[in-house]
Parts: sequence; C-alpha cells; structure tokens
Amino acid sequence: MSSKIIAINPDFNFQLVKVGQEQTPVIIIDDFALSLDNLIDDACNNAEFAKNDNSYYPGIRAKLPQEYAIESLQSIYRQLYTIYNIPKHLRLKPQDLFYSLITTEEKDLNLLQRLPHFDTSRPYYFAAIHYLNEGEYGGTGLFRHHQTSFERIDDSRVEHYLASADHFVKKVATPPAQYIKNSTAQFELIEYIEYKANRLVLYPGNILHSAIVCPESDISDCPKTGRLTANLFIEFK
Repeated sequence: MSSKIIAINPDFNFQLVKVGQEQTPVIIIDDFALSLDNLIDDACNNAEFAKNDNSYYPGIRAKLPQEYAIESLQSIYRQLYTIYNIPKHLRLKPQDLFYSLITTEEKDLNLLQRLPHFDTSRPYYFAAIHYLNEGEYGGTGLFRHHQTSFERIDDSRVEHYLASADHFVKKVATPPAQYIKNSTAQFELIEYIEYKANRLVLYPGNILHSAIVCPESDISDCPKTGRLTANLFIEFK
C-alpha cells in the first residue's frame, strides 16, 4: 500500500451540473482517489474527533492531514477559475479541512441545524465534501428559499434573506426537530446529490445546502462504519 494519505486518480470522472433557477455550477467527481484505504485508516486510528462548540455542524470532526488538501486541490483548482469566473489575480487559500461524522440525534437538533444553511456570503468561497465509507448513507441537498426565491445568499441578499427566514420561523411555522430531507413550506429541494463512496462534490459556500441525513444509518461516532466524509473549505482572495 502507498504511504501517501491519498493519490488522486488521473482518470477520475468529472461532471459539471448547473443547479436551480440560478444555474449554479456544482462539480461532482466520481472515483476521485485511486484508493481510500490510507485515508480511512488514518481517520480510524489517528484522528482525534471532537465536537466544535463554535460550529453548527451536528456531529464531531477531526483535522485532516494537510497532505490531503495539497493533493486534492492540485488536481482541480485550475478548473475552478474558469467554471466560477474567479479573477486571475486571486489566489487559492485553504481555510479548514476536517474528517466529519454526524452524531446528533434528531431530538437534540437546535433550530439552525434543522434548516439548510450557507457558509458565507463571500463570492469565491467553496466547500468540498468527499464521501469515504462504503454504505447506504444520505447525500447532500441544495435548496431554494420559497419566500425570497434565493438559492445563493450573496452580500446583497443577506439582510433580506435572514429577515425573511426569521419571520417565517417565528410567525409562521417552527421546523420540527428533525433533519431536513425534502422540500418544505420554507425551502425547496432543487438538487439531491447521492452519497457514493469516493465521490467528491464541490459547490459555492453561499448556496443553501444541507446534509440529507438518514438517522437510521448516518448517526454514528464510528469512523469505520459511520457517514465519514472529508470536508475541505477554500477561498480565493
């Protein structure tokens, strides 16, 4: 077995999907790595998972090796400039990289964990999620907010979106204590990206999104059998 934490498959299957009314480009890459063995082994035997009180992520996370970010980004970053019209003078800056496991039971979810979210309103911030373990787990959903018709929340939309979302929750209906799995009176599911081991999904951080959690299979603190993902957050600035 190679000693590298990950080796990128030179023949990975690259797909570009245009999502929703706003036609947001979303990248889906299947067979991203030549092997996931070293990465999963590292998560199981070396990673120190813990809950981050400064995050709304409904589970535990551990630091990914820096090597993962270097190898992964070298294989795709040039294409991002063209796909997302990123100004050439901006440079890629990795922000955070984690192993992630969903561990929060539905009854324990706080309000914001029951809703789709956006990571930031900044235009050149991106999130990538790499599904690792084999199994039948929930994927990733992208959403439109019914009351504003917004799919991406940029700086010009933040105030209006937050006010509208807050009004709905306080005056119309509070979302039940469960993970969002389909369209609701407040949000429309506009794209569902299925979980598939060794699939990497990359999307702008300002699009409304959520893990689509299947409580029976996905809630686990075991990196060997849980919904283990590698999450990479980057920004061009």
